[in-house]
Amino acid sequence: MSGLERLGEPVFERIAIIGVGLIGSSVARAARECGGARSLVAYDRDAGVRAMVRELGIVDAVAESAAEAVSGADLVVLAVPVGACGAVAAEISTALGAGAILTDVGSVKASVARDVSPHVPAHAIFIPGHPIAGTEHSGPEAGFASLFRGRWWVLTPLDGKGEEAAGRLAALVTAFGSKVETMDVAHHDLVLAVTSHLPHLIAYNIVGTASDFEAVVKSEVIKFSASGFRDFTRLAASDPVMWRDVFLNNREAVLEMLGRFSEDLSALQRMIRSGDGNGLLERFTETRAIRKAIIEAGQDTAAPDFGRLGLGAVADDGATGQPREGGRS
Repeated sequence: MSGLERLGEPVFERIAIIGVGLIGSSVARAARECGGARSLVAYDRDAGVRAMVRELGIVDAVAESAAEAVSGADLVVLAVPVGACGAVAAEISTALGAGAILTDVGSVKASVARDVSPHVPAHAIFIPGHPIAGTEHSGPEAGFASLFRGRWWVLTPLDGKGEEAAGRLAALVTAFGSKVETMDVAHHDLVLAVTSHLPHLIAYNIVGTASDFEAVVKSEVIKFSASGFRDFTRLAASDPVMWRDVFLNNREAVLEMLGRFSEDLSALQRMIRSGDGNGLLERFTETRAIRKAIIEAGQDTAAPDFGRLGLGAVADDGATGQPREGGRS
């Protein structure tokens, strides 16, 4: 149990979750534990995942189609890769009931808003969302109810619509332990390009470079991995389909941040080549302050776990009760 407090009354009658991976299954577990809905139904296009969800018993019913799952639901959560959101929205469009709230959990918002909005009937409300939480693991068995505790859940209402619906959605995720932030879709995508997308892109590249480096055999890369490289491999172990879609659907913001990163990297290269110790010291002192600010803001612990879990440990940080982050946000 994650220790989530139960609500006096459910926020929603029926929550439908489409896509039951790490995030979708964690939404189901959190909603059940806090009493956020009277009933939970889920659907995943993978028959094996549907069978696993039935075995885990984390929802009340497992549907055999997305349309069946959303029928009668007053909240529908799209927990699929961002590139699939439009197609799923088209599939469920005619099944969405009057007053139903549709949201998603993708880390790109502008493209999801573009792809999903045309399929949302006038009697339903679409509020894009993004829980900034995750691990490098995937699948319904990887989820846990406390994944969102202490983490930000960003909502990006469109055109100022759905204030009441956004309030209900915020009430639910607050019961999950999340902190709610509202922002514009374009601003969200720029912020996440810096804080999540670029770090993952760098991680994929660093691990790939080390693997391809002919002078160092792969066994040595694995055997002598220091904490820095080890943490990069944790990010690089993330769901490849999800991250392919993230980079393709947030390409403008990612390319802008990648350009700035390349300029800063070139500056560091010049400092090293010229022996500019003062410049390096100044730069490293500035970046160290960012780490300190993150800890002070409660977004991480100073405990030196380097992304490792002990054998048999749960996915929460045992000292803080916070889930480890990385690989999904």
